[in-house]
Amino acid sequence: MSAIQYEKNADGIVILTMDSPNQSANTMNADFQKALTETVEKFKADSGVTGVIFRSAKKTFFAGGDLDDLIQARPEDAKEFMAIVELMKKELRYIETLGVPVVAALNGTALGGGWEIALGCHARIALNDPKSKFGLPEVTLGLLPGGGGIVRMVRLLGLQNAFPFLMEGKQFGVDKAKSLGLIHDTADSIDELMEKSIAWIKSNPKSQQPFDVKGYKIPGGDPKTPAVAQILAIAPAMLRDKTKGCYPAPEAIMAAAVEGAQVDVDTALTIESRYFTYLATGQVAKNMIGTFWHGLNAIKAGASRPKDVAKWQATKVGVLGAGMMGAGIAYSTASKGIAVVLKDVSVENAEKGKAYSQKLLDKKVSQGRMTAEKRDQILSLITATADAADLKGCDLIIEAVFENQELKAKVTQEAEAFLADGGVFASNTSTLPITGLAKASKDDKNFIGLHFFSPVDKMPLVEIIKGQNTSAETLAKAYDYVQQIGKTPIVVNDSRGFFTSRVFGTFVNEGLRLLAEGVHPARIEMAALKAGMPVGPLAIQDEVALTLSEHVTNETRKALQAEGKDLPHSPAEDVLKTMIHEFGRKGKAAGSGFYDYPEGGKKHLWDGLSHWKKDVDISEQEMIDRILFVQSLDTLRCYEENVLESVVDANIGSIFGIGFAPWTGGAIQFLNQYGLEKALLRANTLEAKYGERFKAPQLLKDKVANGKID
Repeated sequence: MSAIQYEKNADGIVILTMDSPNQSANTMNADFQKALTETVEKFKADSGVTGVIFRSAKKTFFAGGDLDDLIQARPEDAKEFMAIVELMKKELRYIETLGVPVVAALNGTALGGGWEIALGCHARIALNDPKSKFGLPEVTLGLLPGGGGIVRMVRLLGLQNAFPFLMEGKQFGVDKAKSLGLIHDTADSIDELMEKSIAWIKSNPKSQQPFDVKGYKIPGGDPKTPAVAQILAIAPAMLRDKTKGCYPAPEAIMAAAVEGAQVDVDTALTIESRYFTYLATGQVAKNMIGTFWHGLNAIKAGASRPKDVAKWQATKVGVLGAGMMGAGIAYSTASKGIAVVLKDVSVENAEKGKAYSQKLLDKKVSQGRMTAEKRDQILSLITATADAADLKGCDLIIEAVFENQELKAKVTQEAEAFLADGGVFASNTSTLPITGLAKASKDDKNFIGLHFFSPVDKMPLVEIIKGQNTSAETLAKAYDYVQQIGKTPIVVNDSRGFFTSRVFGTFVNEGLRLLAEGVHPARIEMAALKAGMPVGPLAIQDEVALTLSEHVTNETRKALQAEGKDLPHSPAEDVLKTMIHEFGRKGKAAGSGFYDYPEGGKKHLWDGLSHWKKDVDISEQEMIDRILFVQSLDTLRCYEENVLESVVDANIGSIFGIGFAPWTGGAIQFLNQYGLEKALLRANTLEAKYGERFKAPQLLKDKVANGKID
C-alpha cells in the first residue's frame, strides 16, 4: 500500500490521503518519499485537476521527519543526503505551484515535517481539537526545519515573529495558530473538515501562496529594511551569548532565515537544505536525537521497569515533611488528580506547605492558564495535618524530612502503621543509602528511594533507588507513580549519593578546586557555561548551600570510617571551610556565598574571592575538559559498579538531574561522541596532571576496540 493514496472526485479535486504503512503516525521516511514522487508523476499526467487536499488516515496529521533515518546520516553522506532533501522539497513545491488551490485538512497534530507540508498549502483548515499541536520543534533535537519550514514561516510571519517558533521550537494550538493567521478555518468533525476544505477550493479556484504573488513583501520587511537591519546587527551576538557556541542549530536557523529572506523562494529553499544537511550530518544532532528522542521514548515505554508486573496507579499519597521538597511533591501529585495527605509536626507547618501549592496555582489562574474552579479542585485534594492517623489508606507514603538517619527511621515507623496493604514506602533522600534506611521498615521489600529534584514543580526527573531487598513489584509501582505525575524516571541501585548526587558533587568540587588553584572565579563560571552547563559551579553551590555540602561531606566521611574506609581530603573542602567559618558566607538562602545578593539588584561574584587569587596559567579549554570529563568518567564508574544499569538512564539522568551539557547527549554519550580512544588518552593526560579522579575506568579501556559504550 502506498503511503499517499491519490483519489480524484467528480469535481476534479484530488484528495491525497497520507497513510504510512506499518506505522501509527505518518513520517517522512523512504515510503513517503517514494509515494510523493509517484504522486507528482500522477499530477503531471492528469490535466483535469481543480484542487488538492492533503489529509491523514492516522489519528494525527503528520509526525515529521524519520529520526531513525536522520541519525544515520554521516558527513560523507552529505551530498546524497542533500539531494534527497532537495528532491522532496521540489516535489512539494511542484504541488504548491500547480496553479490550483491546495488545502491541508488538519485532523490533529502536525509537527516538524508535518507542519511543513501544511505550510506548503494555500489554506490550512484544522479540526477544533484542544489537544492538537502545531510547530517546528526540530531545534530541540539539534536540527532545523529542513522541509521549507524556515522559508515559509519567515514569509508568512516576518523574521522577528517567526524567530521564536524556529529558534526555540515553540509549539502552539489551534487558537494561537488562528490568531497568527496560520490556520484559516476550523471544523468540529472530520466530515465538516472535508466539506470546508472542498468548499474553500471551490471558492478560490485561482489560489496561490501569498508570497508567490508578484510584489509580495515579507511582513515587517526584509533584512535590508532599517528596523529589521537594526535588530539583525545585534541578534547573532545575543544568540551566541545564549548558546555559548554549544548549539549549532539556532545559529544555522538564523542564518538560513536571514539569507533566505533576501532571495527568491526556490533559492531560499536550497539555502535551507544546505544548513539542514550540515546539521543532520553533524554530531550534536546525533547526540540530541539519541537521548532526547530515542532515550526518552525508551524510558516512557518502561525500559527500566520490571516487565511482568501489572500497571499500577496511586490513589492516595502521604507526604511526610511539608518543607520545600515535601510541598513540591504534594503539589506535583495533587496536580495530577491524586489525593495527598501532607503531614508535618504541626498543622501550621503543614498548612504552610499546602500554601506553596496555592501560590503556584494562583499564579496559573492570574496568567489565564487555569480556571479558579480547577485550582480549588486541586487544593481540595491536599489534606494538611499533624496527625499520622490521617495517612490511613495511603498506598504510597513518601518521606521528605531532613537528611538525618535517626529522624527518617522515626517518621518511617510512625507512618508505616497506616500504609495500605501492598503499599509502598519511599524516601526522598538525596544521599543516604536506601538499604540502611529500609532497616527501619517492617517490610524492606516494599521500601524504595524516590529522589526528587528541587524545585519539584519544575524539575522533570525522579531518581528511583532500589534497596538491596526492594521487590520488583515495589519498583514497578514506583516507576508507574513517577510517570503518573508526569515526570521522567531513571532507576539506579543503592550506594552513597546514588548516581545524580554523587556526580553532581564532582562538578561542584571541580569548580571549587579551580578556585583553590587560583583561577579567577568569573573564568571558572564562564568555562562551565561554555562547556554547556546551565549554571556555573560557584552559583550552583550557593543555591545548594555551602553548609549542606559540608554536612554531607562530614556525614559521608563518618559513615565510611564506620565501614573501615575513608574519604580522601579535597581542596574543595578547604574552600568551603574558609567560606563558612572564616568569612561567614553560607550560600544564597543565608544572604551571601560565592556571590553577593544585593536587594533588588543583580547577583554578582563576591570580591573577597580574591583571597584565593594566584598567578595560574590554565586555558579555557582545559577547564572545560576538566568540568566535562570529571563528571562523565564518574558516570561511567557508576555504570561499571552497577549503580547505573543502563546507558539511557545515565544520559537522561545526567542531563535532567544534574544539568550535564545537553548538546553532548549525556555524560556517557559525551565519551562516545568524543571518540573512546581519544577520550582515554585525554583522561590519562588529565590524571597525570590532576590526579586519580580522572583515572579512566576499566570499562572505558575495554570498550575502545568496540568504539561505543552501550
